Amino acid sequence: MSTSELTALLLLCAAASFTPGPNTTLSTALAANLGFRRALRFALSVPVGWALLFSLCAGGIGAIVVAVPALRIGIQALGVIYLLWLAFNILTVSTLAQADGAQLNISFMQGVLLQFLNIKVWMLALTVVGGWLAGRSDATARFAVILPLLAMFGLCSNLTYALAGTLLRQCLADTEHAGRRLRLFNRCMAAILVTTAAWMATF
Repeated sequence: MSTSELTALLLLCAAASFTPGPNTTLSTALAANLGFRRALRFALSVPVGWALLFSLCAGGIGAIVVAVPALRIGIQALGVIYLLWLAFNILTVSTLAQADGAQLNISFMQGVLLQFLNIKVWMLALTVVGGWLAGRSDATARFAVILPLLAMFGLCSNLTYALAGTLLRQCLADTEHAGRRLRLFNRCMAAILVTTAAWMATF
């Protein structure tokens, strides 16, 4: 892989990873509501899900999804429904104590599976396969370089947003205005997820 190709790949991964999306929004919301340790499980699940999805796309699954409209629409529909469900659960939390009892504690496997419902992740995987792997004589060597890169960006971006959420948690825990601040924050997080779901529905 040439230096220019690698540079372009790094820029693409940085833009796709660090711009707001379902994963980064959830990492922030989980850390702010439940703390960094509880958000860490989700942050670790993202690169695993990315790696699995990218591997399947590199193996040809991505081409099947693109070629079968019903399959693509099904993935979109499930992704939209799941994001709206998450948005609702975030919206109903008004205190940090209440967050523990809400359905926000996403398991590691749920985090992995969420990547398969995330159109943004599909777009990244298909773009990388089409631009950096398809038809290349050294596709295997390229795959061995690209896979850990994608996983690294997925981990770093979500850890960054989780740390931001942790810092926000300290502000949200202020006893005088805690409830109002947390409600406002969770409304913003829910709005981002709803907006993302709407974008996914029209993609």
